Amino acid sequence: MRILLADDHALMLETLSAFLTAQGGFTIETCTDLPSAVEKIENDAAYDLVLLDYSMPGMNGLDGLDKAIAASFGRPVAIMSGTADKTVAQTAIDRGAIGFLPKTMAAKSLVNAVKFMAMGETYVPHDFMNAENTTEQPPLAKLLSERELQVLGGLCRGLSNKELARELDLQEVTIKLHVKTLCRKLDAKNRTHAAMLGKEAGLF
Repeated sequence: MRILLADDHALMLETLSAFLTAQGGFTIETCTDLPSAVEKIENDAAYDLVLLDYSMPGMNGLDGLDKAIAASFGRPVAIMSGTADKTVAQTAIDRGAIGFLPKTMAAKSLVNAVKFMAMGETYVPHDFMNAENTTEQPPLAKLLSERELQVLGGLCRGLSNKELARELDLQEVTIKLHVKTLCRKLDAKNRTHAAMLGKEAGLF
């Protein structure tokens, strides 16, 4: 099976690629942003599965999924994410994705899911979807927009404004404004304090 993995986090890309390769039966190609992924898809119709990171540069939410599907010659395209919720997962499926993989999945389950999708079967983890249905959103999350939550998630991972701008495909000045708004809404003294509050509230 030939798999195209697209993710701008080098460690995630290397780990996932190495694990799938070690399982046997997988030939893995990688790239780090949507334009590169689309170029590879357009130049090679033989991928059994294209797996895109939801937050990498160029994605612009699920607009990137639409572009990849349009270029994929009908081959399966799926989304993976460490931050997106059930709503994003369901919308991705509705827009033609073959599946959605949370990055928190156990390695063995992830391999099985990749095989399943590469054979043309839709896959979304039942526990992920059901947990979102039954778990109340932390009160702090209700104060923030989806974009602010993405920025806060980046702060919790220790990303700089420049790294966040690249990840979210935004200008660095826009990230600075989001951080300022976050600190105001959370009554945080600085970005480190905001990240601490986000973690304490169970958001990340």
